[in-house]
Amino acid sequence: MKTLIKLVAVSVLILCGLQTVNAQSSKSQKKAAKEASVKKMVEDNSYVFKANFANPQGGGRRTLTDDYDLVVSKDSLIAYLPYFGRAYIAPLNPTDGGIQFTSTKFDYNTTKNKNGSWDVLIKPKDRNLGDWRDVQSLRLSIFSNGYASLSIISSNRSYISYDGYIEERGKK
Repeated sequence: MKTLIKLVAVSVLILCGLQTVNAQSSKSQKKAAKEASVKKMVEDNSYVFKANFANPQGGGRRTLTDDYDLVVSKDSLIAYLPYFGRAYIAPLNPTDGGIQFTSTKFDYNTTKNKNGSWDVLIKPKDRNLGDWRDVQSLRLSIFSNGYASLSIISSNRSYISYDGYIEERGKK
């Protein structure tokens, strides 16, 4: 009887150990798949940055509840982001606020870091210095797990950054 109890106990321990190993390999497989997906999006210049938080230069972090994003593709850049901070030139129409533009002429440079993240520098070329919405550069720091940070430098507004994540274009 004691041998049977020992045999059952050992069997249970072995099954628990196998399940733990299986869960860990499944988790590492998901992580590797996510990293490969992020790498492909960055290298293909095709993704959407979804903003969750805004970090204005002169104020505290703000949680964003609406769907704000930056759509990046090889031939266009579409920004729909809120703005909090100091504007040196304000819009005539208050509904024209935020950082909203479409650009088809821009430089896109990526740098891969040692820790597996990417630094992406985007400089719109079709800017108009007389336009109050003029964006000089956008800098994305994209991590291998998909989380990202976007910093925007404008000629007519104070600095602002956003925290969020990237996802595939066309995904809802």
